[in-house]
Amino acid sequence: MIQNLVDGVLVGAILSLGAIGLTMAMHTLRFANFSHAELLSIGAYSALVFDRLFSALWPLLTAAIAPLSLTFALSLAIVASMAITAASAILIDRLVFKRVRALGGELSMVFASFGVAMVVRNLLSLIFGLKTKLYSQDIVFAVVLSRDPLLLVKYDQVFALLAALVVMLGLHLVLSRTTIGYALRAVAENPALAQVSGIRLSRMIALIWVVGGGMAALAGVFYGLTNQISPVIGRDLVLPIFAATIVGGIGSVYGAVLGGFLVGIGSNLALVILPSGYSPAVPFLIIIAVLLLRPNGLFGEARA
Repeated sequence: MIQNLVDGVLVGAILSLGAIGLTMAMHTLRFANFSHAELLSIGAYSALVFDRLFSALWPLLTAAIAPLSLTFALSLAIVASMAITAASAILIDRLVFKRVRALGGELSMVFASFGVAMVVRNLLSLIFGLKTKLYSQDIVFAVVLSRDPLLLVKYDQVFALLAALVVMLGLHLVLSRTTIGYALRAVAENPALAQVSGIRLSRMIALIWVVGGGMAALAGVFYGLTNQISPVIGRDLVLPIFAATIVGGIGSVYGAVLGGFLVGIGSNLALVILPSGYSPAVPFLIIIAVLLLRPNGLFGEARA
């Protein structure tokens, strides 16, 4: 059970990163963006491409940062993937969502997000194939932290957790200590009032996509670092990320972080009493339970 708890915390960090961008976009634009999880796939594959590119151009960068399987090339590739994913999020908004919200309603946006998700997923499958890929071919062994009870953890998992926490802390400082952070929070809380106050709504919406895309890229890379990369990363993680967003409360960045850890821990602890084949249903149960007990989530507030 302790092993499941530890695994849940590690998974929760990835879900929290993915839920941050989703909750900001949902609260501001008021639609359920089912294509957000595909940004994780874009980030994971972008990092893979740049990792191979940097490794080919500068062979010295192929050295691993001990004791991790992470190489210097992949470290640089992570930064590049964040930029690519952020640009992709803005491009998707400009080409699809901006046009749809100008002509249609929230329901049209939801259907459009389904279409975007399918297009992105199939494009990745067409370009990279359906086979799973790895950042590193080296065998990574887990470290035994305890033998009674047995507790195993990989250095890559610990790195992903610590890096995610550092990024979340940095985002917290930006949101709470800077002018841009105040503007982002104002737009997320009340876009109309923020616009009346002189905040350029279009610029803040673009910035929200940048933040969401960057966080999603990190989540995708960390997922690929601790698992495998495949075009269906978004399909597999869309429900847990939505569950994390709903549990925390739509619009609350801090709620998204907490929701991610709760969903990750809850899903892994459920494996103690449920067969692994039923684990995909756990996020459904969490969503239903939260909607019944607290419809606005732990930190969410009702909106008119």
